[in-house]
Parts: sequence; structure tokens; C-alpha cells
Amino acid sequence: MTNLDLLKTELEGLDIRFDEPLKKYTYTKVGGPADYLVFPRNRFELVRVVKFANAQGIPWLVLGNASNLIVRDGGIRGFVIMFDKLSSITINGYTLEAEAGANLIETTHLAHYHSLTGFEFACGIPGSVGGAVFMNAGAYGGEIAHILLSCKVLTPSGEIKTLSAEQMKFGYRHSVLQESGQVVISAKFALAPGNYTAIGQEMQRLTHLRQLKQPLEYPSCGSVFKRPHGHFAGQLISEAKLKGHRIGGVEVSQKHAGFMVNVAEGSAKDYEDLIAHVIDKVAENSGVRLEPEVRIIGDPALD
Repeated sequence: MTNLDLLKTELEGLDIRFDEPLKKYTYTKVGGPADYLVFPRNRFELVRVVKFANAQGIPWLVLGNASNLIVRDGGIRGFVIMFDKLSSITINGYTLEAEAGANLIETTHLAHYHSLTGFEFACGIPGSVGGAVFMNAGAYGGEIAHILLSCKVLTPSGEIKTLSAEQMKFGYRHSVLQESGQVVISAKFALAPGNYTAIGQEMQRLTHLRQLKQPLEYPSCGSVFKRPHGHFAGQLISEAKLKGHRIGGVEVSQKHAGFMVNVAEGSAKDYEDLIAHVIDKVAENSGVRLEPEVRIIGDPALD
């Protein structure tokens, strides 16, 4: 029996798509094919996939919902796991628990619906709850570290364990998961009772600010660079006269220089080349070397 036949037999009943182009699923609209793209419906299916992959020596990774990353044009070998179907949200008192695939913006709206405050800062951040916890997402003075109680994670061996907020070792756009290889399955957040109207007004204010400043009308990977100490990445890029600079189909946003947008069917290589160009030019102009916040994964395209 071939590996493929064994896979189809052992993982029968799961939603698996073969040689599937990832650009259909990424926020950047770039990315080559995944050998096996899987959409588990629950944590038991997730564990089945991971344990099968480990037993067969097949690589696997979780893509979340593919917002703050760039998938290279050669795609990804082995299993790529997306959490679109692991998206339930429950509220118990002032605690909100969300599965990793839950849409972060929708999660903040559910907190608002229940008059719970603390999640307003994330009301415009694209992506999933799992991705937000993984990178300690934040905006407008708030971040995941401020409200996380605990999270359930999947270990590289396929076991499920619970980590406290303290064990997450949060830093700026950083958590311990970035080194451990563990994957968020669900997270619990400690919120507080608030005024429904006041929460809604704050969310409207922050959403308006985001719409004014960010190029939401184009595919993008979100904020490309970490904030350098004592500076703003977008300002440094603007001062280097790089707004509107384009490589292939990807350009530095003319609305906010901290973003790169796919304006003309660009490729992952266009993104990578533009990122490298911006880093070099900003360093020449200001002496500050920008560090990417966006994750870049997968294989380069074959020439």
C-alpha cells in the first residue's frame, strides 16, 4: 500500500484536499500548493492527523487562518492544517473561551454583545484567535497578554496540554509557542462587566481609526515589520521615500507604509523581494534595520 493509499484509508472521513493551492486561503492571495490540506472538525480529528503524520514521518504544520504570514510560491510539503471548522465560542460569566479557528473580530463582537469589556483593542485585527495568541497580537494599547487566562495547546507529539498565561512567556508580538512548536487549540480570556453602549462606541472609534489608516481594500499580510525601538516602521519607510514602491504585483501601501499590498496578482517572491529592498533602503537612510513581524513559510518556487 502506498503512503497515499494508507493516508486515504487511515484518515477516511476527514476533509482533505490534495495538491491544493494555498493562495485560495491566504490573506495575501499568494502561496503554492499544499500536499495535503486538512480541515479538522474537532480536536479528535486534529490529533488523528498529527499522530498519523508523525507515525509516517510526514511533516505537518498549522496555518491558522493565514492572515499574518506569507506562503512561498513553491507551497508546503506534507500536511497543512487549517482551523476554519474549529471556531466555537462560549461565555461563562466573565470568561470567554474560543477555539483557535474563531475569527478574532467576531469574537470581540460577541464579547460586546454580552457587555463584556477588555477585548475592544482587537476589534479590527484580522485573523484567528489561535494566531492572535501565538503572536500576542495587539493594537491601540491592548494586547492578548493583558486578558489571556490560559490556553489548550497541541504538542508536536500530538498530546493536548493546558498552559497558564504565565507559562506563555508573552513579550512584544511573541509567545513561548514560537519556540516550542506547540499549537493553540483554544484559549480562555478574562473579561470584565462593562456598559454595552460604551463598549460599542469604543469599538466604532478604533474601527474608524483602522479604516482611515490602513489599506483594507487590498490583500495584504497586515503589518509587515515589528515596531523598532524608539521609532515607527511606517514613518521610517516613508522617510526613505518608499511609499508606492512596487516589485512585481506587490507595493508598499501609499495609505500606510507599514503595509505591503497585493495590487496586481503579485507572488510571494514579490513580497520577499520588496521586504528585503525596504529593509536595505531604510537601513541606508536611517541606520535602523527593520525586523519582519510577518512569518514567511514554505518552499520557494522551482525555477
